[in-house]
Amino acid sequence: MNNSIKVRQMTDSDVELVYQVFTEHDIKKPRDYILRCWEQNVAGERITLLAFYQGQFAGSLHLLATSHYPYFVGNGIPEVNDFNVIPPLRNHGIGHTLIEAIENIAFEKFEIVGIGVGLYKSYGSAQRLYAKRGYIPDGRGVMYKEQPVDPGAMVCVDDDLNLYFTKVKP
Repeated sequence: MNNSIKVRQMTDSDVELVYQVFTEHDIKKPRDYILRCWEQNVAGERITLLAFYQGQFAGSLHLLATSHYPYFVGNGIPEVNDFNVIPPLRNHGIGHTLIEAIENIAFEKFEIVGIGVGLYKSYGSAQRLYAKRGYIPDGRGVMYKEQPVDPGAMVCVDDDLNLYFTKVKP
């Protein structure tokens, strides 16, 4: 692990920090969403990890105990969710460190973990990271808003167009 990177679980005092840094870097996460994430941490519905690079907030990653994706829900698969690394701090191992930490937490309780990834260029680094870490497609094809996209269907290529992957506990 890179000694410049520290990962810890979110606390209530982090809500404003996360909001401010995300806003400064045009990562569109409303304050209400970040607060709701914190409340879900308290309720045990979500685990939010924060990464710090050389002491500054560098990114976050969540583990949802119950996914919004029906296949994961039906099979009791938790979902790694809402992965963000501050753009100028990318390519320093922060993403790798965050996902490794969240997988360690998930695999303490579950035999399999899931993740969804967007399909346009901005998600390219995440797509490659997941493949390198052993995630494989769940075999259900492309989803839009967690629902299957039928052949010939017209959907918007946005953050709701995803392919879902799973990884089995090593």
